[in-house]
Amino acid sequence: MSVLVNKHSKVIVQGFTGTEGTFHATQMIEYGTQVVGGVTPGKGGSKHLDRPVFNTVEDAVKATGANVSIIFVPPGFAADAIMEAAEAGIELIICITEGIPVQDMIRAKNFLVGRKSRLIGPNCPGVITAEEAKVGIMPGFIFKKGNIGIVSKSGTLTYEAADQVVKAGLGVSTAIGIGGDPIIGTPTKEAVELLMNDPETAGIIMIGEIGGSMEAEAALWIKENGTKPVVGFIAGQTAPPGRRMGHAGAIVGGADDTAAAKMKIMAECGIHVVASPANIGQTMADVLKAVKA
Repeated sequence: MSVLVNKHSKVIVQGFTGTEGTFHATQMIEYGTQVVGGVTPGKGGSKHLDRPVFNTVEDAVKATGANVSIIFVPPGFAADAIMEAAEAGIELIICITEGIPVQDMIRAKNFLVGRKSRLIGPNCPGVITAEEAKVGIMPGFIFKKGNIGIVSKSGTLTYEAADQVVKAGLGVSTAIGIGGDPIIGTPTKEAVELLMNDPETAGIIMIGEIGGSMEAEAALWIKENGTKPVVGFIAGQTAPPGRRMGHAGAIVGGADDTAAAKMKIMAECGIHVVASPANIGQTMADVLKAVKA
C-alpha cells in the first residue's frame, strides 16, 4: 500500500505540450508512471509523447479515466487549471507552478471546499511512491522502495532526506512535497496523517521551514495521535526576522514562526528533532532500531 499515488494511478498532464510539461512527463513515463494523456487547449485531437492531447480536463477524464492531474501551467492561469481539474472530478491534483498570486489561490482553495479533490502544492516538487509512480519533478533514481514516509515543504530537502534514508539502509514508501507557498492544498498535518495511517510506513520524516504554523499544528497532532516515530527538521535557522527566504511562505512574522520555536514545540511533542539536515537519515535508522529493541 502507499498514499496518494501508486502504479495504478492514471495521470494526465495539464500544460502537456509546453517545455516543462514535456520534459517532466517524459521523466515520469520513463519512471513507469501511468501517464494516460494531457491537456493543452487548442491542441485537442493531436498526439504528444505518443499520448492523446485534449482541450479540457473533462474531455481527458472521460476518455482516459484519469484520477490524477499534474499542473505545469504559468502562474496567471494555474489557479484556473486547479479549479478545472476539480470540476472534472480529478481526485488528486498536484500543482508544480510557482508564483501563483495569493488572491488566485484563495479563490482556488475555496472552490475545492466540499469537493472530493485533494490538492498538493502549489510550488511543490510533487509526490512519489518509490518504484511505483512519480508525479512531479523529483529525481526518481534517488528514491528506493522502503517504509519511511517523507513530508516536506522543501523540494531539495525532500531529495536530500530520501538519499540519506537509502544510504542508512532504509527506503521510502511515499514522499510528499507539500509546497512552500502561504496557501497550499494539503498542510503538513494532513500529509503526516496520511502516512501515519499507511500500514506500509514505519517511520516519518517531517521537514518544515520558518514561517506559518503548520509544523506546530502537525506536532501537536502527532503528540495526541502518533503511532510511529517521527524525525523532524526545520530549515531557516539563521534567517533574519521579517525577510522572506526562498519560498513565498518562508517569512518569520512572529515569535512562533522562527526555526527555534518550531523545533522546541516539535521536541516537546515527542518528535526526534535534528539540528542539521545531514543527520536526518541516520537518526531515522537509530530511532527505528530503538523502537524494535
